[in-house]
Amino acid sequence: MMWGMGGRIDYFDDPGAPRANSLVPSVNVVVVNSTGEILLIRRSDNGNWALPGGGMDLGESLPAAAVRETLEETGVHVEVTGLVGIYSDPRHVILYTSDGEVRQEFSVVFTARPLAGRPTPSDESREVRWVPPAMIGDLKMDRSMRMRIDHYLAADAKPHLG
Repeated sequence: MMWGMGGRIDYFDDPGAPRANSLVPSVNVVVVNSTGEILLIRRSDNGNWALPGGGMDLGESLPAAAVRETLEETGVHVEVTGLVGIYSDPRHVILYTSDGEVRQEFSVVFTARPLAGRPTPSDESREVRWVPPAMIGDLKMDRSMRMRIDHYLAADAKPHLG
C-alpha cells in the first residue's frame, strides 16, 4: 500500500535490491522531551514509523537541516544537542517509486530537545507523536530506523560510525 505522491522501499543487504544511483547527505533527529519520550512520525510514503529527517539543502549545515526537517515534518522547533552517529552503509539502499531514484544511505543522526510547537502531521507524516522508549519496539519501522533508535537508547558515549 502506498501513500502520498510515491512510495519508499528500504533494502538492506539484499542481492535483489536495485543498484544505487544517488547519494544525498541526510539527517535524522532523535528529539527527546523532558519525560524521555522520543518524537516519531508515521511516514506518508510507506506507513512506517521513523525519526523525523530528510535531505540537506545547498547552503545549509547538517544541524540546520535537522532543525528545518524536524519543524517541517512535526511542527516542533528543536535545538540540536548532540550526535548519535553517522550511517552510510552501502548495503542499505532506498528506492523511491515515484521517480526510480535509488539512494545509498547517507545519514547523520543528531539528538535534539524541543523548544516550541506541538506534534502536527504534514505532507510527509500521517501521524506525529511522543513515544515512550518502552513502546517503540511495538511500532512498525524499517531496520535502519530501529537501529538508529537502539544506538541512541544504548547511551554509548561514542557516536556510531558506519
